[in-house]
Amino acid sequence: MKLAERLKELRKERNLRQEHVAVALDISMSAYCNYEQGKREPNTSVLCRMADFYDVTTDYLLGRSDHRK
Repeated sequence: MKLAERLKELRKERNLRQEHVAVALDISMSAYCNYEQGKREPNTSVLCRMADFYDVTTDYLLGRSDHRK
C-alpha cells in the first residue's frame, strides 16, 4: 500500500475531513490533498507529524510495514 492510500484510509477511519487534518498538521489543504492523491511526497518533518497525528509509525505510512505500531 502506498502513502496516499494509507493517509486516506487512516483519515476515513477517524471520520475526519481533509481540512481538519491539514490544520492539525499545520500544512495547507492543497498540500494534504496532493499527498492523499499521490501527487506529492511530504518532507521528513511533515511525515513525522503525520505519523504522530495518526499514531502509527513512519514505516507503516510509507508501506514498509503492515504493523501500525
